[in-house]
Amino acid sequence: MLYVVIAFLFLGILLYFLLGGADFGAGIIELFTHRRNIRKTRTTMYHAIGPIWEANHMWLIIAIVILFVGFPKIYATMSVYLHIPLVLLLIGIIARGTAFVFRHYDAVVDEMQVVYNNIFVYSSFLTPLFLGIIAGSAVSGHIDVQADNFLDAYVFSWLHWFSVAVGFFTVALCGFLAAIYLIGEAEEQDRRRFVEKALILNIVAVVCGALVFVAAQVEGVPLLEWLFGNAVSFTAIVLATLSLALLWFLLGRGQGKVLRVLAGFQVTMILLAIGWAHFPDFILLRGGDHLSLLETQAPAATITALGWALVLGSVFILPALFYLFYSFQTKPIHDYEV
Repeated sequence: MLYVVIAFLFLGILLYFLLGGADFGAGIIELFTHRRNIRKTRTTMYHAIGPIWEANHMWLIIAIVILFVGFPKIYATMSVYLHIPLVLLLIGIIARGTAFVFRHYDAVVDEMQVVYNNIFVYSSFLTPLFLGIIAGSAVSGHIDVQADNFLDAYVFSWLHWFSVAVGFFTVALCGFLAAIYLIGEAEEQDRRRFVEKALILNIVAVVCGALVFVAAQVEGVPLLEWLFGNAVSFTAIVLATLSLALLWFLLGRGQGKVLRVLAGFQVTMILLAIGWAHFPDFILLRGGDHLSLLETQAPAATITALGWALVLGSVFILPALFYLFYSFQTKPIHDYEV
């Protein structure tokens, strides 16, 4: 049952990145959209993510609950030593969701709409930035549980070149995913604009990915060894590269569903390549220590109860979630005009 819980943990992280990340990416796209196209962009975005933006955070909640219940030592370590970026992440999620609702459903349209817009787009950028910083910090080896001062324990555990580079890489990937997803939602005359944004954001993601490698070299993070030092990670990187080439080939044709599958597959392979290299270690600590999912689990009875709860819960939740996606995709796009 332990491996069932671990599978749900990684599934929750993956789906949050693919779905919640695309939500953040929609705000990132809006942040860099010209004023003459902003209305069309918001209309398309509301149609795509408006009904389900809150449901996407379910995956983050599931991952947090699994860590809290099933791996309390890992949860406690992250909560203590990464509490600053975690708090900023949560503030960004709350601010973004609040602004999204207020600017769309506020009964009075006045100058506060500008405030709501700014909160939405900038929190859409900063939230995945801190999400990536947290992920990078967990595997960077900078968390020092023996630190005897505030800066070393709670600031330099996450504020370093590698984690920041991973943060910007995460932002670029979120924007890229959103652009790909929105291609299938846009009307014919507006689709070309999202294709161009997808190409630009994909280039930005590649550049940010290169910066991650540079930062890893500077910080002494064995990223190259992780990605090319075992058959699974190497194969995943090759498949991600091939899917990228195919995606570029098909991008100009605007085939929304195929592009979504390719983009999701590419991101999945990237996460698999990185995660597989140091599995079952979830957090790599300074000095070579680590926190393993196979060594820090809760008592067997707790893991068994958690595993059954996840399995039975998915039986009820997943069909309802798929129906939610389906039901709102059948609504005409002008229902979300703003």
